Amino acid sequence: MKPLQSLRRLGSPGSVGFRDGLAARRLIALWSLGTMKYSREAHGNTFNLVADRDDMFREMTFRFLAAIRVFECRSRLNNLPDRSNPMSLRILFCALYLSSVLCGVNSYAVAESGAEPSPWHSFLKNHCYDCHTGAEAEAGLDLTALGAGLSDPQTQTRWVQIFDRVQKREMPPKEASSLQPKQRAEFLKATGNWLRQHQTRQQRQMGRVRGRRLTNLQVERTLHDLLGIDIPLANQLPEDGRPFGFSTVADGQSMSHFQLERHLAIVDLALDEAFRRAVSPPDEREWKFTAKEVARSNPDRRTREPELLDNQAVVWAARTSFYGRLPATTARYEGWYRFVIRASALNRPEDHGVWCSIRSGRCVSSAPLMTWVGAFEATDQPQEIVVEAWLPRGHMLEVRPADSTLKLARFQGGQVGTGEGGPQHVPGVAIHSMTMERIHQGADNQQIKAWLFGDLRVQGGRGKRPARVFSKMPRRDAAQLMLAFANRAFRRPVSANEIAPYVEEVKSSLNSGTPLAEAIRGGYRALLCSPRFLYFHEEPGPLDNYAIASRLSYFLWNSMPDAVLMRLASSGKLQDRPTLHRQVERMLADERGEEFLKDFAAQWLDLSEINFTQPDSKLYRDFDPIVQQSMLDETHAFLQYLLNENLSVSNLIDSDFTFLNSRLARYYDIDNVSGDELRKVSLRPQDRRGGVLTQGAILKVTANGTTTSPVIRGVWVSERLLGEPIPPPPKNVPAIEPDIRGATTIREMLAKHRNNDQCASCHVKIDPPGFALENYDPAGQWRDRYFRGGRGGRSRGVKINASYKLADGRPFQDVDGFRTLVLTDPDNLARNVAEKMLTYGTGAPIRFTDRRHVKKIVEQAAEKEFGFRSLLHAVVASPVFLQK
Repeated sequence: MKPLQSLRRLGSPGSVGFRDGLAARRLIALWSLGTMKYSREAHGNTFNLVADRDDMFREMTFRFLAAIRVFECRSRLNNLPDRSNPMSLRILFCALYLSSVLCGVNSYAVAESGAEPSPWHSFLKNHCYDCHTGAEAEAGLDLTALGAGLSDPQTQTRWVQIFDRVQKREMPPKEASSLQPKQRAEFLKATGNWLRQHQTRQQRQMGRVRGRRLTNLQVERTLHDLLGIDIPLANQLPEDGRPFGFSTVADGQSMSHFQLERHLAIVDLALDEAFRRAVSPPDEREWKFTAKEVARSNPDRRTREPELLDNQAVVWAARTSFYGRLPATTARYEGWYRFVIRASALNRPEDHGVWCSIRSGRCVSSAPLMTWVGAFEATDQPQEIVVEAWLPRGHMLEVRPADSTLKLARFQGGQVGTGEGGPQHVPGVAIHSMTMERIHQGADNQQIKAWLFGDLRVQGGRGKRPARVFSKMPRRDAAQLMLAFANRAFRRPVSANEIAPYVEEVKSSLNSGTPLAEAIRGGYRALLCSPRFLYFHEEPGPLDNYAIASRLSYFLWNSMPDAVLMRLASSGKLQDRPTLHRQVERMLADERGEEFLKDFAAQWLDLSEINFTQPDSKLYRDFDPIVQQSMLDETHAFLQYLLNENLSVSNLIDSDFTFLNSRLARYYDIDNVSGDELRKVSLRPQDRRGGVLTQGAILKVTANGTTTSPVIRGVWVSERLLGEPIPPPPKNVPAIEPDIRGATTIREMLAKHRNNDQCASCHVKIDPPGFALENYDPAGQWRDRYFRGGRGGRSRGVKINASYKLADGRPFQDVDGFRTLVLTDPDNLARNVAEKMLTYGTGAPIRFTDRRHVKKIVEQAAEKEFGFRSLLHAVVASPVFLQK
C-alpha cells in the first residue's frame, strides 16, 4: 500500500489518534516514506507539483500533526511516555520539524524559470572575462562557471554582488576597461529587471519569509502575557542563532531534538507557575531590616558582611570578593523582589560621591557568578534607592563601593574584621535601613485564575491534597476553556473543529477519573506544544489582519498581540494605514514599548555582547562595572530620545548631545555633570563625543578588551551603521594580530595586508571607519598614543594617526572629519536603519526586489528630515512589512 493511502486510512482529523508507542512508530514510518517520496519528486531545480497530489499531501500533513498532538496530550494525561521519554520527544520533534518545513506546504512549489536570456553575456565578455575566467580567476570569481539560472541562492547572491559593484563603479576597473556610461546603464537595467522578475515570482508563491518561529525571548514574553506569569524562561532554551544579525530571521532558526525537549520543559515550568498562583493565596510579602539586622551577626568574627558602626551597616571600598553581601536579603523563595535601601557615603571624595553597585548571587566562592541589579551614587545625605531584581532561591544582595577610581582598603585573608577599615581612611557606604518586598510583574492571581478556569470555582489545595476546580458540566466547561485558550495561544480565531483532537483527549481523561484541573492542564500543554503556537501563521501575499497584528506586536513588543490589536484584527481594520499609524503610537507609549529599542539595539548594535570581553584592569584602570552599565544606559537613552523626538538618524553618526551620569561623565572627562541619574548633556568639540559612533558601549563591543583593530571596528561600522555588507575574508588570508608591544603600528601591518589583491577591494571600505576610531581605546576612552603592555602594566607608545580616505578618495584627518564626510549622505544612513528594522521585524533579510520599497521608505522619511520615528512608521506601512 502506498504511504499516503495508508495515512489516509487513519480517518478524519477529529478521530485520529494512537495510544501506544508501536502505533506512533508506525505512523512516523508511513509519514517518513511519504515525505521521502515527496522530497525525491521535488528535488532539484524544478518544483512542478500536481495540484491534487499537493492537496492530498497537505491533508496528510495536518492529519499526521493532529495525531501526534493527540498522542502527546494522552501521554501527559495518562502517564504514558512523558517529556522524559525519548519516544514522546521524538514524536513532538517530528511534528514541529515537519511543520516548520511545510509551513504553507506550497512554499517550495515554485517552478524554476529555466535559463533566462543573457542580457549581460556580451557585457561580461568585453569587460570582465579577462580577469574572471578559469581556476585562476581574481577573487575566485569564474564568471563562465556562474551560469544563467537563479535557482541556487548562492548564484543569486553572486549576481546581486556583481550588479552592486558595477553600479558603484568599482568594476570593471577604470584603468582596465573602456566601458561607456550607456553600456553600464544598459547592463544594470537588464540585470536588475532579470533579478527582480525572478525574485518577484518566488515571493508571489513562497513569500519573503519561510517558516518562522518565535525566538527564545518571544516564547518567554508570550508565555508571560498568555498565562500572567513572570518567571525567567528564555535562559533555559538553547541560544538562538543570529543570521544577518538578528535571531528573528527564519533562515537560521533550527529545531533540534534538544530544543524541543527544552521547549517542553519551559512549557511545564510556565504552566506549573500559572496553576500554582491560580489556586494559591498571594505571594506578596514585606520584610523590614534595621542596620543592625543587615550587619554581621557576630562583630568578633572576620567575615564579608557589613560591620555595625554608629548604628549603620558599613562597607568600605576594597577588592575583597563578595564583601558587602547581605544574608538578611536571602530569598526563601525564587521570585521578583523590590528593595528600598536607605544609604549615605562615608569619607566621600571632594569632587564626587561614592558610587556603589548592587548585585545578586550566592556570594560564595563555589558560586562566583553575580548578576547586575543596579548602581547609585552615595552622598553625605541619606537617600533612598529603589531596585527590583529576580532572585533564585538562596541568592542574596551585595551592596558595596565599586568605583575603580576610589582609594581601596587592604584586608588580609579575604575576610574583613570589625574596625579594620576605618583607620585606613577609605570611602565607604553606610546602610541605614532596608525594605525587602516580594512582588509580581504582570497579572495578579485573580486574573491568572480567570484565564485558566474562567468563572469556575477553585479551591486551593492543602498539604498533599491537590487543588480542585468545581464544575457541574466538566466536559462542556473543558471544551469552552480549551477553545478560549487556543484563541489566545494561536493568536487568531480557532474553531471547535480545529482543536477537536485536543478536546477529545481532555474529555477522555475526565472520563477516566482525572481531576478537571489536571485534565485542563494537559490540554493546555498540548496546545502550547503545537506548531500553531510556536510558529507564525502567514500565507504568501499580503498578510491578513491577524497576521498583521502578530507581526506588529512581535516587532514592537516581542510578544503576542493584546486585546486591542485582536479586536481591530477581528473588525478588519489593521489593513487601514491611519489605524496602523495610531496603533504604532499606542504601542510605543505602552510600558512594553520602552523595550523596543533595547531589544532591537541588542542585536542591531551588538549591545547584547557587551559582557563578552573584559578590559584589562592593568591597562584600563578606570573601567569598572558601573561604567559599563552606564555606557549601556547611555546608548539606550540616546536611541529612545531620537525616537521620542523624531530626530534625524544622522545623529547616529554625530550629535551635539548625549546622556550621562556623573560616573560616566568623569570617565569621558566631561565636566559639570552630577548625580546618578542619566541626563541630557550638551557636548562641546573638545569632548570628542557625539552619536552612537563614539559612545562607550559601541567602542567596547567592537574591541577585544586588550587592543583595538581597525578591521573589526571597520567591519562593524560598515555593516551596522553604513549599510555596507562586507564579505568574509578569503580562507587563505591570515587574520591581523595587533602587536601589543607597540613596536609595529596596525597601520603598518594593514598596509602590507592590502597589497593582497583579494583583500584590497574590501579594505578600501573597512579601513576608513576603523582608522577614524583608533583614538578610542578598547574601554571607550580617548587616547593620543597606543599603550605598550609589559610587566609594569602600560606605558605610552607611538602616536596615533587617525587620518585616511574614504573609498571614493575623499580624505579626512580624524574622527570629526570622517563623520563630516559620512553625513553628506543621510539617505544612506536612513536606508540602513530601514533595512535593519525590516530584517528584524519581518524575519527575512532585504532582497534585491525589496530595494525599490526601501527607497520609497527613505523618500517618505526624507520629508521629516529622516526622523527616527518617521522612518519607523514608514517601515510598518511598507509592502515589505505587510506581506509574508
